[in-house]
Amino acid sequence: MKLVLDLHEIFNKGRDIERALNDIMAEAVAKKAPMIEIIPGKGSGALKKTVLRFLERKDIKEMYHRVEKDSKNFGRLFVHFRHTKPGRK
Repeated sequence: MKLVLDLHEIFNKGRDIERALNDIMAEAVAKKAPMIEIIPGKGSGALKKTVLRFLERKDIKEMYHRVEKDSKNFGRLFVHFRHTKPGRK
């Protein structure tokens, strides 16, 4: 299962962007999804920078394993999760 978040519709709404990112991260953790695809689009790169800053926050960073920038499509990011079993870190 891969979750997808396309930010094209809300690219200029800061609160909506953060809410959407928080929601997709929580959904990925709850559903134990192995990956999220986030589509900030190409544009000027400002939205991608906003997403990367969000992912670098300490409280968010501890939720996922790694971020991969798509080498073939500048406007796409993959957030990979490594869900641990209860009692393991």
